[in-house]
Amino acid sequence: MGAIRGACAPKGQGRPSSRPSMIQSCRPSSPALAAVLLAVLLGGPALASEIVGGRPARPHAWPFMASLQRRGRHFCGATLIARNFVLSAAHCVNGLHSRSVRVVLGAHNLRRREQTRQTFRVQQVFENGFNPLRLKNDIAILQLSGTATINTNVQVARLPAQDQGVGEGVQCVAMGWGQLGTNRPPSPVLQQLNVTVVTALCRPTNVCTLVPGQHAGICFGDSGGPLICNGLVHGIDSFIRGGCGSGTFPDSFASVAKFADWINSIIRRYGDDDGPSLHPRDTAGRTY
Repeated sequence: MGAIRGACAPKGQGRPSSRPSMIQSCRPSSPALAAVLLAVLLGGPALASEIVGGRPARPHAWPFMASLQRRGRHFCGATLIARNFVLSAAHCVNGLHSRSVRVVLGAHNLRRREQTRQTFRVQQVFENGFNPLRLKNDIAILQLSGTATINTNVQVARLPAQDQGVGEGVQCVAMGWGQLGTNRPPSPVLQQLNVTVVTALCRPTNVCTLVPGQHAGICFGDSGGPLICNGLVHGIDSFIRGGCGSGTFPDSFASVAKFADWINSIIRRYGDDDGPSLHPRDTAGRTY
């Protein structure tokens, strides 16, 4: 993993929480990317896209990790949170019709035809007050067209309870298939990076991380992927400042704990009653 850059800047305004969203593709010549580059130069926020300075993950070590794809190409990450729902960043699904998106579970090397994969269309997208200008509430739930088969390679992640976030100094893991550096291509193999939670220069509604003493972090293509702390998904890759792996500005994630009750309400209303619990509390449960 290397420094992380953001995905393309979102177009348009946020959509009602119950209305299917659109997904925007990334084109280097687009005005949106120019805005992202300007934001980086000025020290403003840019959407997260890749992992810089990390290492390849062990195959299927993170069985809840999903790849959002369009026309067979990865553009954002996501996390399986119930058998027919994944969690991602709202800016990932802002710009293109949800029907053009595929959710790929059980993947590791995106260049290979892996027998472990399960692929689904997106039936509906839920947002909760996403502000594309300020990148606030950058979280979305994607309802799958079918139900995932739970096995060794595809499993449901564990989430925190409402407002039970993480504090300064907690050690976490970020992951994704994003670029390996500012001028480097994306990684076909899932990357992971050990990071530390920081509160300085971080908005109260976000979870922020740094890699002390290193130029490492998330970048283009990592958007929407999970931040794992103490075995729970505490963050969704959202945006960076000062460039990928700046070593100065922390990477910002949407705080999952701020939305736990909302997530639960969506899954209860539209989910599979036979699916696993969203927020298992037992300490004997699997950790990652």
